[in-house]
Amino acid sequence: MVLAAGLVGPSIPWVELIPILSLLGGACFLLLVGSLVPNWPRRGYAWVTGVSAVVAIVANAIKWNNLYYNKGALFLADAISIDRFSVLASIAICLALVMSALLVSAYLLRMNADGPELYALLLTAGIGALVMVSANDLIVLFLGLETLSLSLYLLAASNRDREESQESGLKYFILGGFSSAFFLYGVALIFGSTGSTKISGISEALSGNISVLRTDALLLVGIGMLLVGLGFKVSAAPFHIWTPDVYEGAPTPVTAFMASVGKVAAFAALMRVLMVGLEQRADDWRPVVWALALLTVFVGSILAVVQTNVKRMLAYSSISHAGFILVGVEAAGHMSGDGIASSMNYLAIYTVLVMGSFAIVLAMSGNSDGETNLSDFKGLAKRRPALALAFTVLLFAQAGVPLTAGFVAKFAVIKSAVEVDSYVLAVAAMVAAVIGAYLYLRIAVSMWLEEPVSENEISVDPAVVVVIALAVVATLVVGLFPELLLQATRLARFAPR
Repeated sequence: MVLAAGLVGPSIPWVELIPILSLLGGACFLLLVGSLVPNWPRRGYAWVTGVSAVVAIVANAIKWNNLYYNKGALFLADAISIDRFSVLASIAICLALVMSALLVSAYLLRMNADGPELYALLLTAGIGALVMVSANDLIVLFLGLETLSLSLYLLAASNRDREESQESGLKYFILGGFSSAFFLYGVALIFGSTGSTKISGISEALSGNISVLRTDALLLVGIGMLLVGLGFKVSAAPFHIWTPDVYEGAPTPVTAFMASVGKVAAFAALMRVLMVGLEQRADDWRPVVWALALLTVFVGSILAVVQTNVKRMLAYSSISHAGFILVGVEAAGHMSGDGIASSMNYLAIYTVLVMGSFAIVLAMSGNSDGETNLSDFKGLAKRRPALALAFTVLLFAQAGVPLTAGFVAKFAVIKSAVEVDSYVLAVAAMVAAVIGAYLYLRIAVSMWLEEPVSENEISVDPAVVVVIALAVVATLVVGLFPELLLQATRLARFAPR
């Protein structure tokens, strides 16, 4: 009792935590009221999830406006950083959460099932993601990482009628455990060498130390382990091996969710750790990021070409996209140019593209959620021309065709690499983009020029139509007016230390 009386906790900025509290309240409401009131109106769970995410978006938008004259600050004993970087990433996460709720509602209606469990897991995963993008402490970052990961493991294995779903959840769980172990070992070693787990504290410790001979092996090994742990989460080669199997086996809305929210959270955390905590050791970690980016863009692009399942194609495509984002991260490691802005710009655009693409895959996947082979998309233009046109726009955007958002994303990261004289990476990214374009053209040719092999009616749920329409409109608007997003990402900066 004496010890407890002497403890003084940090002040809690409840207003700053409204986005997280909104998602937490939605999850608790779904689980509690869902168990007490079994007969909910159809899409009722989706509405609660969507409203919770929209409240978080509004709260983040207000914070973004309030940070116009303020670069941000640290809260909760300096464990949480509220700045425009975390706010922008949080808005992207919550937008993806709204779209995912719509896709899950359509998926469950098709399966003749409904319940609060999947929606509650979406919200808890969103909470973990929001914690990750704003964490200023490696322990807090790990808590957010595990909250997100555990929710994704369960979501991936949520379809108990498909063996592929169970297998994907198990694979993700086992390999994710290994990556978490690497991350924790890295945290321990960095703490041992700097005496702090706070990202800003690590930066201060490294600023006061000058290691001329670079004999601090403890720190270097810790940095390497952190890169392994976060590299797994962003699907960077060679830590990508889980991605194709998990993306293919998981329910399609879950695949869209993990491809968008998972990547935004992991990349935002990676950039904060590298650019804030390890800024003084950029010469040590930048060559590793350089090698990861080079390997990832080619592994994703080349292996995507030989796939025959559209979900696996998009999985390898997501690996290639992770490589492009790493190009921007490497450019940011030079501490000049627009590396951070271009990476955030790519993340925001990719989130929209991947949600729209997997929404179309969901529309095509049938009642079993398994009709995702390339042959199932043959002749789609003759069966549902509007669906084929929308998918073509999204595929061309991912290929980087001009006047689409994808071109803006790819051009920005390549430009940032050129600005810091990373010419090899810039050329490699352009070559990988050409290789990847074959993949997207292959799907488009199959839809427009080949005869359909199935006459089954394609039923598209209104919720799926909304997601596809939002994705296509956003892709074209950003492609035609790129400054709308580029200006926002240029303002995304970290809080002062």
